[in-house]
Amino acid sequence: MPLRRLALATAPVLLLAAPAAAAAPLPLPAGPGGDHLSVTVTDSGRLSGRYELSCHPARGTVRDPKSACAQLDEQTRWGQDPFAPVPPGANCTMIYGGPDHAHVSGTWAGRPVDTDFSRTNGCEIARWNKFSRLLGDPARPSGK
Repeated sequence: MPLRRLALATAPVLLLAAPAAAAAPLPLPAGPGGDHLSVTVTDSGRLSGRYELSCHPARGTVRDPKSACAQLDEQTRWGQDPFAPVPPGANCTMIYGGPDHAHVSGTWAGRPVDTDFSRTNGCEIARWNKFSRLLGDPARPSGK
């Protein structure tokens, strides 16, 4: 009987010691002003201009704010910077995607954003395409 009492007495302690990593990560909090990005696209012809995007709720002057916010939400992972530049020394195909440039600044998922985009090689094109709803898609006539 003493062994049974010991097991009953230690069960609550064992439950408290369960790893917290088993729980799913919480969503990232919005910054004090919410998620808001300013985008300036240059050297892109019909896509060139200055745009604003706010998410949660979606609104702004980008072509489709709701779609842009959804695409950004898909890129967002706990502990990772979705706007990180292509790492130095990355092996990239030498494909030129055009003279398009974009600058994005503001706040996303509670973190400051201040980054540039281009289409100068395969890695940069892939990075641009990850944010095509925000930056525009030069390959599509409608810019979507």
